[in-house]
Amino acid sequence: MTNDTSRPENPAENADTAPGEGGTDELARVDATAAAAHPLDAAAAAHAVEGTPEARLAEVEAERDALKDKLLRALADLENVRRRAEREVADARTYAKTNFARDMLTVADNVRRALESLGDAREGMEGPAKTLVEGIELTERDLLHTLERHGVRKIDPQGEKFDPNLHQAMFEIPNPDVPNGTVVQVVQTGYVIGERCLRPAMVGVSKGGPKPANGEG
Repeated sequence: MTNDTSRPENPAENADTAPGEGGTDELARVDATAAAAHPLDAAAAAHAVEGTPEARLAEVEAERDALKDKLLRALADLENVRRRAEREVADARTYAKTNFARDMLTVADNVRRALESLGDAREGMEGPAKTLVEGIELTERDLLHTLERHGVRKIDPQGEKFDPNLHQAMFEIPNPDVPNGTVVQVVQTGYVIGERCLRPAMVGVSKGGPKPANGEG
């Protein structure tokens, strides 16, 4: 009788030594469990958030606000350009006739000199001579009114404080009773056009008096 010394197969040992069968399934289950246990990395999480409707809405609102800001800036720039253009047009209308107005001042000066040359003789004038003088006075008034309609105004600084922007000092007159720097004599009247000096008034200024009440001078 022959004895069989071979050992019977052990199913457990076969499972350990046969990786091609049950061992592969077990490893797959372990990998799946480990992957489920780990959270998403930062990049994946950010991508997931960016894709949400809330994130897309926030992005659209940000673009809207940026476009609105650009539009408001463009409108403000356009308004500034419009106002600057209006000022330039207004200045052109006001000051384009500066040279002509300055030439007309010579006519006004001659009319004024003609009337001043009469002196006291005007009081005794009768008939045509008186009518002639009145006509010259009327001409002077009409001339000044015409200049005013075109933005040219006459300035008479008698008794005012000297202003270097409007007046030209020709000489000083000692007078202790008048505040220092006061216009006490007008040699030639001045004119302004708009807000600019067309011709400064030639004046005599007081000297040696008290300081002006406002402390200037």
